[in-house]
Amino acid sequence: MTKAAELRQKDVAGLQAEVKDLQKAHFNLRMQKATQQLGNVAQLRITRRAIARAKTVLAQKQAESNKA
Repeated sequence: MTKAAELRQKDVAGLQAEVKDLQKAHFNLRMQKATQQLGNVAQLRITRRAIARAKTVLAQKQAESNKA
């Protein structure tokens, strides 16, 4: 997973792509959990937090660009 410092180096389009990829990964994990194929349910929490981290950095970048 990516850290906030790595996310801050990306541009807005890169962050949007990152959020989309993380959401797809989270969806796949949820489907695995539903079909009882997911062994490590902690992955759900990790991806959910990674999505939140990416969305937070994205919102900061967008607010920053709106000010300028």
